[in-house]
Parts: sequence; structure tokens; C-alpha cells
Amino acid sequence: MDFTEVPVKQDKKSKMKKTKKLKKNTTMEEGTAEGGPVEGKMEQTEAAETSFPPAFSLSDIKNKQRRHMMFMKFKQEKRKQKLQIRKKKKKERKALGDKAPPKEVPKTIENQRVYDETTVDPEDEEVAFDEGTDEFSAYFNGISNPKVLVTTSDRPHWRTVRFCEQLATVIPNAHVFYRRGLALKRVIPQCIARDFTYLMVINEDRKVPNGMVLCHLPDGPTAHFKVSSVRLRKEIKRRGKDPTEHFPEVILNNFSTRLGHSIGRLFAALFPQNPQFVGRQVATFHNQRDFVFFRFHRYIFKNEKKVGIQELGPRFTLKLRSLQKGTFDSKFGEYEWVLKVSQHFPVVNICVCVCVYVCTVFMYFEDLDRIVCDILFLM
Repeated sequence: MDFTEVPVKQDKKSKMKKTKKLKKNTTMEEGTAEGGPVEGKMEQTEAAETSFPPAFSLSDIKNKQRRHMMFMKFKQEKRKQKLQIRKKKKKERKALGDKAPPKEVPKTIENQRVYDETTVDPEDEEVAFDEGTDEFSAYFNGISNPKVLVTTSDRPHWRTVRFCEQLATVIPNAHVFYRRGLALKRVIPQCIARDFTYLMVINEDRKVPNGMVLCHLPDGPTAHFKVSSVRLRKEIKRRGKDPTEHFPEVILNNFSTRLGHSIGRLFAALFPQNPQFVGRQVATFHNQRDFVFFRFHRYIFKNEKKVGIQELGPRFTLKLRSLQKGTFDSKFGEYEWVLKVSQHFPVVNICVCVCVYVCTVFMYFEDLDRIVCDILFLM
């Protein structure tokens, strides 16, 4: 018997693969023979990778690691360009000498804000007279010494209690009192009878310290602050050892307005007037953008020329809410100053007024159109 060979049908997929391989091989052979197209493509891809800023968007790269690498390269290239521009400007300034144009002043919140007309000169006669007759004159004349009572709101969280304890280590002659449902109107007379000069109350909300009432005794004033960004000692990195019992120095920065002057004296009267420089401790109240930043540091003398600082903690930020005459009285107290949005955000206030005016005008004309349409319909 004769056997005839039957041709086996190949799949379409295998045929497609073979044709693709043949096309690739032919293109590679042509490229190697001519020596141009393949090398040109490789150069183009390398140029696209190294060109900054890239011609494509970094968000198009799906690989996370490669996207991060390209972003870091892009940042590095931008940094190099900035350095080159800076060096070029420096050379031009040196070449011009005295004829060089003045440096551009950067725009900040401080130099762009509205000037406060209540800024006072500390050497003014009126200011000196007020200082001699205000509530803190007994302290600054050396008649009384500061004695502070630190307490909390009812049923405080352990974080608030720890914050009060650390404040008591910062302020000399401070005593922590755990309040058990007592009203402040009952606490204040007892403080006055025991010769306390200050009552400090730390309030909390949702287990986080968020307020401070600072009452100067016996005649006031009483300041209410918002507390934020509280960091205890254990939460501060590279902190120093616990503070000693030496009296610290006090630094008050940028308390230049009439209100700031009185708040600065309120803070200064918390600490004794004779700092003990042996302890190398300093408490800083820095006023910036109407926020008071508190820091507690220790000097580290490395040699005769170099001095370092080491933060001891705690750290927090204060924002004045109100200033009240006399001792704490939430119902019948007379307020010297209360925080208002229009005082600190005049641009926002103007925009709100304009928007309200436009809305009222629009509503007025809309009502007019409706009235005219009703009249025409009736006619």
C-alpha cells in the first residue's frame, strides 16, 4: 500500500509569530548593514531619558520606582540650574560694583500685612507712665515675687496633666493643683489669700490641650489663649536632660504694639527678675503673625566663640482670644480686647462685603423682573 503524506495545518498564531520574527530579523540586518537607524533610535531614547524637563509627563510612568527616580533627577537638574543662575548674578554684581541694582526684597506675610497704628515706642513718656501705674508695677518695682498656681479643667486626660507638670518645672515657684469640680470664682479668692500672683488654667478638648486662661492676681488682667502644637518632652527629638531649678532668662520678641506690650509684661511677670545664668536656661516667647511661640532651651558653650542651644521642652503655640480687665468673670467681665476676623483679615472682610452687596443687588433686580412679568400678565 502506498502512503501519502497529508499536510498538517498550522495554527494562525504560530504563523503570526513566525512572520513577526522574520520581520524583526530583516530590520535588524538592514540596520546593521546600513549602521544608522538602530543607533539613531537608541540615541533618541537615551536623549529622551536624559533631557530635563522631560518631554512627557512623569505621571505617565506606571512604574513607581522609575517614576520616583525620574522625579529626583528632575529636582536635581532644577537645583543645578538655580545654582548656575545664582552664580551668574553674583558675578554680574561683582563686575558692576556700586552700580549693581539693589537686591529684591522677598514678599513675606510680615512685610505685606497692614501696618498697625497702635505700635508704641518703649521709651515713650506715656508708655513709661502706664508701666508705673499698671497691675504689674508691683512686680517690676521688686515689691512682689511671682508665685503661680497651675490647674486644669475637670477630669483631665493624662496628657494635659503631664503638660501642667512640665510647665511647673519651667516656671519657678509654680505649684500644680488638681481641680476637682471647683469653680474658678471659688479658686481665685483662695489663691489671693495664699499670696499667689498668677492662676494658670489649662483646658482640653477631646483629650488634647486647646486653651489657657492666664489670670494675674489680685487685680487682673485675665488673658484667654488658644493652645496648639503641644509637644511634650518625650516627643521632642534630640532633647536635653530635664531642666534644673535655676531661674531662667526670659526673651520677648516682637511685642511692639500697645496690646503686645501688655501681653509681654503679662508673660514677663511669670518669672523672677534675677535670672541665674549658671543654669544656662532661657525661655523664649516669640510673637510672629499674632502667634506666640514658646520654646525652652539650654545654652551649650562649645568654646569661647561658638555657642549652641539644646531644646528642653515643652513647646507650644499660643493665640490670644481675649483680654479681660480684672480677674476671671465670664458673665459680667469687661473686655479690653476680643479677637475679630476683620481685625486680622481685612482683605477677606472686604471680599465678603462685596459678595453680599452683589448678591443683594442681584436678588433685587430678580424681584423687579418677576414683578414686571406679573404686571404684564395681568394687563
